[in-house]
This record gives sequence, C-alpha cells and structure tokens, in this order.
Amino acid sequence: MRYSSLLRSDQTLFRDPEVFESTYTPEHLHHRDAQVRELAFLIRPALRGASPMNAILRGPPGTGKTTTVRRVFAEVAAETRRVVPVYVNCRQDHTLLAVYRCISRHLSGYAPPSRHLDDVREVIAARLRERDARLLVCLDDADYLIAAGTYNVLLYQLLRLYEGWSDLRGAGVFAVTSDLALNLYAEADGPVRSVFHPTEVNFWPYTKTEIRGILSDRVRQGLYPGVVPATVLDLVVEMTAGEQDVRVGIALLRQACLQAEGDSRRRVTRKDVMDVVAGVGSPALAARTTGLSSGERALLYRIAEQSLSGAEMMAGAVFEEVQDYLAVGKTTYHARLRRLADAGIIDLLHTGKGYEVFLRYAPDEVFAACARGGPGDQSPGCPRKG
Repeated sequence: MRYSSLLRSDQTLFRDPEVFESTYTPEHLHHRDAQVRELAFLIRPALRGASPMNAILRGPPGTGKTTTVRRVFAEVAAETRRVVPVYVNCRQDHTLLAVYRCISRHLSGYAPPSRHLDDVREVIAARLRERDARLLVCLDDADYLIAAGTYNVLLYQLLRLYEGWSDLRGAGVFAVTSDLALNLYAEADGPVRSVFHPTEVNFWPYTKTEIRGILSDRVRQGLYPGVVPATVLDLVVEMTAGEQDVRVGIALLRQACLQAEGDSRRRVTRKDVMDVVAGVGSPALAARTTGLSSGERALLYRIAEQSLSGAEMMAGAVFEEVQDYLAVGKTTYHARLRRLADAGIIDLLHTGKGYEVFLRYAPDEVFAACARGGPGDQSPGCPRKG
C-alpha cells in the first residue's frame, strides 16, 4: 500500500462527525416537502394570534418524522416569537411533571427550581403571558404517554390551557407514533376528543432512489471527498432499502468509516461495510436497539435468553421469568413489549392463550446489540444469566 493512501495520526475521514449522529438535523430535508407544507399550514393560525392546529404524525421507524418536526420547529423559532415550539421525547419524559418541566426549561432556558406540578405550570403560563406567545408541543413517541397513563390528562390540560389561565390560548399538539396499528385519536377519551381534532400526516418509507439521495447528502456533508466510493454507497443503499429504515444506512456509513479510519485508510471498502454488518449481526438491529431505553434493552436481553433456552414464549410466561431480574409491573412490561414490537425487533402473535413473543433476530446477535448500549446508558450492557 502506498504511503499516500494512509492517514496520518492527526487526520480523520470525517469532515463533520455530527452529521452521522441520531440527533442531527440536516441542512435540507429530502422528500418530505409535502409533510413540511402540511405542518406549516397547521402552525399558521398561531401567527395571527389563534391557537396552532393539531396533528398526528404516523409512519414506520426511520421515515423522517422526528427530523421533519425538529426542522420545522427550528425554522419557526428562528422566524417568530409569537409561537413557542417545544419538542418532547416521551420515551424519556412521560410523566406529567417531566413533560411540563421540559416545556418550562425550553421557555426559561433553565430547569424550574420547583418539582411541584402546579408551580411548574404557573411558570409556563407566566412565560407565555410575558411573550404573548402560543405554545406548540410535539409529543414524540406518544405511545409512552398511553402506557404511563398520562396521555389523556396531558392532552386535556395542554389543549385547554385557557381553563387555568383565561388570558392564554390552548396549545397546539403534534403527537407522533411509529406504531401503525395505534390510533392516537381513538386513544383519547371524550373530553379530549371534543377539542382534539388532529390532521393525520403520514410518513411512508423512502424509495431506493430517495434513500440514495439522503445518504449521498450525508456523505457529502459529513465526509471528505473520495472516502466512500460509488460502489460502496450502492451496497449501503441496497442494505438500507431492504430494511426500509434510513437510519440503518447512516449507521452503516458511520461504522464503516470508523473501521477504515482505525486502519489509517483514506477510503472505505465493501469489506468494511460487510465487516460492520457481521460485527453487529444486523444493520437494522444495531439501529433499532440504539433507540431503546436501558429498561427496554434489558427486557430484550431476557427475551433472547428465553428464546435461546427454548423456554415458553407466551407473554405471560416471559413476564414471570423476567421478574427475577427486572422489577417492573405489568403495565410497564407490556409498554416495553409494544416498544420492541414497534421497533421491529420482536413480533407479538395473538393466539387463543394470549400473545406469543417471537424474536426476529438470532439471540447471539441480540446479546451483542444489547451490550453496546444506547444514548444515555452508562452500563456495559445486560449480564448474561448463569
């Protein structure tokens, strides 16, 4: 190998590593113009002093829902002070207090000193009143609010802010779900449905051509020229299209580049991509487990152990088994099961006896993916039993 093809110790393949992070919002949103226009239309009334309209954003994982909302919210915040858009990750914040503290922190720039719900809501009302602004809240992964039992109370309070503070308008709510079988409107009770009239905004999986455009743009922004040859990008596009999750392609590119960089090479090869796939077992599994909470990942690990041992896989039997390791109630357990199914890692098949749990991936691949952890998880992974 020629010396010129090697990286020096102070060189990198990444022009901007942030481009490959899950929280990155791209400069240009590809193939989501219709959804952006719809969301902008729903926000427009707030610019004239009314409340924003409501929406339900639905689509499989990796179809741009969160990225689109973040992009639209960033543009709204940059252009006007009359609308305060607040993004809430309900996977992390799903209690009433946690959601309201998130909103208050966004409005004030710091965490509210009080942990009393009424005090936090008073701070929110005061900040909105000072700015004469309308509140718009995105409840991403709203499924978690349903599992926590806070969905209806939170929607009612946000949509009817004027009941507590007569000089305020009701907030607008964008509720987001990746569970195509879940009807967020039907989950609302009568009092909520009387004021919650959402427009449904659908996010369909990207086509192969669209995936190529998105990944090409990430390569252009995040890497130096020539790092990913066209043939290598073709391979990543094929794998991503097979999984119908653009996050898979982004993760593959990042990990393959890290491997090439670790070997001090200036270009990524097909072998780098295949080595990454082999290392994680499945590109989709790596991407899907990254978004799980530590509790969800711990449950997944135990399910893989059950599957490997040949034990009974009915949901009730799995619940009894995991009690030795995970101190969770049935509500939390079933919420985590649903999340694993939504992520495409397990299937839940209804039988005459209840739901049977099927693992989509080999147990050893799941063990490896769980051990890698995820954002905010400080543990090295779930220890193997025995």
